[in-house]
Amino acid sequence: MRLTTSLGAVGMIAALALTGCAGANTDSTPAESGAALTIAKPDGAITTESHNPYLGDSSASKYGYAKVIFEPLALVNPTGDLGTTPWLAESVEWNDDYTELTVVPRSGVTWSDGTEFTGDDIVFTFDQFLTGRLADTSGLKYEGATVDGDAITLKFADSKYIAQSRVLHTPIVPKHIWEGIDDPNTDPLTGEGLAVGTGPYVLDSWSTESVTLAANEDYWGGDLAVPELHYVSYGDNAALTTALVSGEADWAQAFIPQIESSYLAADEDNHFLASPTAGAGTLFLNLQAEPFDDPALRQALAWTIDREAYVDIAREGASTAIWSATGLSGLLEDEILPEYADDVYEVDVDKAKSILEDAGYTWKDEKLIDPDGEAVSFSISVPAGWSDWNTEQALIAEELDAALGIEVKVDQPDWGGWDAARQEGTFQAIIHWLEDTGNAYGLYTSTMDPKWIVDDRAQFNFGRFDDPAVTEALNTYANASSDADREAALAVMQAAFVENVPAIPLGSHPLLGEYNTRNYVGFPTEDDQYASADPTQPGIVQVLTNLQPAG
Repeated sequence: MRLTTSLGAVGMIAALALTGCAGANTDSTPAESGAALTIAKPDGAITTESHNPYLGDSSASKYGYAKVIFEPLALVNPTGDLGTTPWLAESVEWNDDYTELTVVPRSGVTWSDGTEFTGDDIVFTFDQFLTGRLADTSGLKYEGATVDGDAITLKFADSKYIAQSRVLHTPIVPKHIWEGIDDPNTDPLTGEGLAVGTGPYVLDSWSTESVTLAANEDYWGGDLAVPELHYVSYGDNAALTTALVSGEADWAQAFIPQIESSYLAADEDNHFLASPTAGAGTLFLNLQAEPFDDPALRQALAWTIDREAYVDIAREGASTAIWSATGLSGLLEDEILPEYADDVYEVDVDKAKSILEDAGYTWKDEKLIDPDGEAVSFSISVPAGWSDWNTEQALIAEELDAALGIEVKVDQPDWGGWDAARQEGTFQAIIHWLEDTGNAYGLYTSTMDPKWIVDDRAQFNFGRFDDPAVTEALNTYANASSDADREAALAVMQAAFVENVPAIPLGSHPLLGEYNTRNYVGFPTEDDQYASADPTQPGIVQVLTNLQPAG
């Protein structure tokens, strides 16, 4: 279950065939050669200049342009084949227990100021975590490096099997510049000559209206079709949609309601790609309180809630339904054990009612009555304004009332109230995302792992599931030195999830991307998801090197 390697010959990436690319524009307007590409977000005005890739609130991180300046050792595809593509490293190889990563630095790479990129830059970057110059916000627990010829081995205190992308996506920075920065935890990198990277683009100008980056003429990955990138931000999704339709913006990541009529229909060159990931939109149930302390009720819900309606109506097609009783999506079907391969839910109200009847439930005046004689009802909570999940609240309420006679109250608090309830365990049901580790561990740690509950406050496992055997299996899966040990642990976790139904995954959590092909083709498509179409993801460098002029 090691992440597979794809597109290993990265040096040839500029010559990759445009497999599955969107077609050239067919209207009467010719493609504009050498046009800039405008990448947009709906996050409000760009207010504070900071190009530091390690600061989550820097403008470079918030708007995404850090990823085209500072590159990682490798790119882990969060969709498609979930593969790993070596990038600044010519090769990456984990040891058996994933506590050591051996990399060979790519030759022929220079920093954008002309200085040669070497293995010293890689060691320096990670050693900053070791010395405390950089805060270890990703929990890498790096312990040092050894060098043997061209090979560098990075060592970690624990297994990184479930966190490979955190290591591989660490931005590599130039030693000759960063060793002179007093505090890289706070420095905005706005001084002359500090925003130096190996990436395909270099910073050209910065303003509160737009950040402009120019193509790196000496980029190791070859010539770039797009000469200039403009990063802009709009006040909300509506303003962003208007910009995309008018052609003022070319590429964005946003959930756009009624996207077919509001965006796609406006121009045949407008495209939208929703790439499924190993994560999922999930109905979390409070297992410590009525009515969800009864597994029979949880099982009945799993046989009643329509995941296709979630995909088609709530997510407007931007997801894929999850029906497997294991809770795993299609991307992770290779981790569904053979005994559960055919164990799938469907909307089967008769089966749901049979489960409830066997557990002592009855009906009175078409309302479900629990074994204690009380009518079954509960509230489902999602913050107001989360339109897709607000729609799903209404769908679940309608489905459960019509099928089982359960009253579902729709609760839409502000973020603060919702956040407090999910952490403190004072909710009955919520819709939430999962920790996405690119494998089965993400689902099972998110729904059954006590490690997420600290000082009685939960960051995941909101239902507070606790089974020592499952906890041991989670730890084994995360730290095993063989696939056999990992599969044995997976069997324990999977059996517990199927039997207990601690949560109900609804549909895969997608990475979204809207783009036009008026001037450039080569973006990821549904048939060729070599990366996601989300321009805020690390894979943007892979997409930019794949773009070619249209028609």
